[in-house]
Amino acid sequence: MVTVPTSAPDRKTAPVALVTGAGRGIGAATAQLLAARGYRVAINYRQQRSAANQVAGAIRAAGGEAITLQADVSRESEVEALFRAVDQRWNRLDALVNNAGILRPQARVTEMDAERINAILAVNVTGTLLCCREAIKRMSTRFGGQGGAIVNLSSIAARLGAPQEYVDYAASKGAVDSLTIGLSKEVAGEGIRVNAVRPGIIDTEIHASGGEPGRVARLAPQLPMGRGGSAAEIAAAVVWLLSDQASYVTGSFIDAGGGR
Repeated sequence: MVTVPTSAPDRKTAPVALVTGAGRGIGAATAQLLAARGYRVAINYRQQRSAANQVAGAIRAAGGEAITLQADVSRESEVEALFRAVDQRWNRLDALVNNAGILRPQARVTEMDAERINAILAVNVTGTLLCCREAIKRMSTRFGGQGGAIVNLSSIAARLGAPQEYVDYAASKGAVDSLTIGLSKEVAGEGIRVNAVRPGIIDTEIHASGGEPGRVARLAPQLPMGRGGSAAEIAAAVVWLLSDQASYVTGSFIDAGGGR
């Protein structure tokens, strides 16, 4: 349940956050937590309109403000339209969460074709870069902005490589790590902080799209903490990195993998 605090900023001056892939899982949990912290939230989705509308509806029912915006982040024209829609609604952007990401069914590298690899890179890498570009144009003091914060969703797989399952996905998240480091240094003097969260085995629907809905239950006994994580736990890390409490943190990573 979303709870908007009574101390939330005045609606007209409240900060604005855009969360990509926010119709479910980590994105949905992050959007709701941001709303509870007083943000006005733009909920991006690619296909799951109904799920995105449910997230927005829960935020509004609790007294918050949210809109839903359809866009495929792998398509440059749609990313540009997405950010223009945020401009038209609120004419400001304070936070970007690059959560949109995909994977394909588990496979060894010898079983992967170019279509699969390019599809993953287009969303997970190109989409993240394009959204960062558009956010910087609005946040950077170089462009007349007031600063802001970006959090990219990486993965523990970037460190572990995901052999026998998702090497292509792991490689895409490794690229997100490099992007986070380089971009954080590029815009640090322009009022923008860029950080990332690396989730581990988290109980969301993404495992079903990889062909194994029960993956969390299978792997949980192998984790040091003995359990998978929740979307809410990852959202808490993301929102902390966006907050003023992390005002001196940039180019950094929070590994949220249960000790993995």
